[in-house]
Amino acid sequence: MERIGLIAGNRKFPLLFCQEAKKNNLYIVAVAVKGETSLGINKLADKVYWVRLSDFSRIFAIFKGEGIKKVAMVGQISPHRLFSREVSFSPDIQQILRAIKDKRADTIFGAIADKLKEGGLDLLDSTLFVKSHLPSKGVLTAHNPDKVTWEDISFGFEAAKAIGALDIGQAVAIKDKAIVAVEAFEGTDKLILRSVKLAGAGITIVKTAKPKQDMRFDVPVVGLRTIKLLIKIRAKCLAIQADKTLFIDRDASLKLADKRGLTVVAV
Repeated sequence: MERIGLIAGNRKFPLLFCQEAKKNNLYIVAVAVKGETSLGINKLADKVYWVRLSDFSRIFAIFKGEGIKKVAMVGQISPHRLFSREVSFSPDIQQILRAIKDKRADTIFGAIADKLKEGGLDLLDSTLFVKSHLPSKGVLTAHNPDKVTWEDISFGFEAAKAIGALDIGQAVAIKDKAIVAVEAFEGTDKLILRSVKLAGAGITIVKTAKPKQDMRFDVPVVGLRTIKLLIKIRAKCLAIQADKTLFIDRDASLKLADKRGLTVVAV
């Protein structure tokens, strides 16, 4: 049985990765981050090592000891922790941060990928075993967007690609072809909550991959949590990039979206 490593971040993506990788008869050794990774990883991975965020250098020793050469980095670490006391007192992380030109997502993750490579680890495509969870192009809900919403989707897609090219974020909030809010460091959930305060109900959220998306890390993800939040703020539509956006709990999410009148499309 082939052995691969998993650096597991937060939420459901690492759990889904484990489930799908196991279907491919792989033995999973996971490094889980205290305060981030779901405890569910203990039931899904074959072996789990729990580390503090500041224990970056331990990753190499763990995977070397397990004979691991291929590793996937799946799920996020809460962005605010980049500025935490824990990080500021970690020599390993500070060494990485001092060596990079800025603290945009691609810059940080790229530096970590390079560090892993230096340590003899090959970083895998994070969507390798979850391709079936990347929706193809089309309307995913039972009801279609109206003409005005399609115009907002088209306008928002162009805007989201532009901010993605600058590695600012992956999502924008649009209403009547106005850019209500742009995702930055805070993430999509907080973008959604911020946008409703500015423009009220009827918002369309557009989420895309970056023009030069590195599928090894920071791929766009939506799921049931996203849908519930959009319903709560009475959003009109969620538009995601086809074949590039991971949709977790898709069936349950679309069933709920249909019930509550939220349109979901992949473009």
